[in-house]
Amino acid sequence: MFLSAGSFQDWLALATLLVSWVGYTCYASYKSNSAVCLSSVLARYRQDWMIRIISRENRTSDASLLSSLRASVSFFASTSILVLAGLITGIAASEEAVGVLSTIPFVSTTTRELWELKMLVMVIIFVYSFFEFTWSLRLYNFGCVVMGSAPLYKEVEHAHSEQLDYARASGFIMTLAAKHFNFGLRAYYFALATLSWFIDPKLLMFSAVLVVVILYSREFHSKVLQVLSSYHLPDDFS
Repeated sequence: MFLSAGSFQDWLALATLLVSWVGYTCYASYKSNSAVCLSSVLARYRQDWMIRIISRENRTSDASLLSSLRASVSFFASTSILVLAGLITGIAASEEAVGVLSTIPFVSTTTRELWELKMLVMVIIFVYSFFEFTWSLRLYNFGCVVMGSAPLYKEVEHAHSEQLDYARASGFIMTLAAKHFNFGLRAYYFALATLSWFIDPKLLMFSAVLVVVILYSREFHSKVLQVLSSYHLPDDFS
């Protein structure tokens, strides 16, 4: 039923969305290994953060910072559930929705099957984002456990390699949590682009490419990246 719901332009727009999303994700992951970007720079800051925890006897502020990170992830995970509830309601009311949209001259969604196809794509996107956010939240929970087991400075004062091992392990968990949070947040960007599909498939193609341009500029050429990369962390922490 869905295969015959959309026109060639609709399927081309959907393919453009998927290629833009998957293509940029693969490119950003590969490029971050060799280029200076927000992901690579913040990974070094997290490692620096973890090794500085060892020298602090009072780690209340660190626990508060980690709690703030977990709260932001939890917010987006909860929001994904609320959006999914709204989308499922929209699928159930497809006849009424198509009737309203058919009165707008520049909207291309004119059949129930096409409406349900577009809503299904939105549902899949937000289900994916929910799984990414919840996994990120679990990783931050693991980070809480690792932070709680951070050695005291007097225990590893003369064991520099042990300090670095702890910083790398805990920093890796924090970076992995941030990575999956970024995946979920990226899904929100492309979900917003998918909204334009309800108006016209050509607009979705433009929106998907525009999202890639925005993500690339922020990840690799933003002002905050210049500020973060201009601060030279100690060589021992790199």
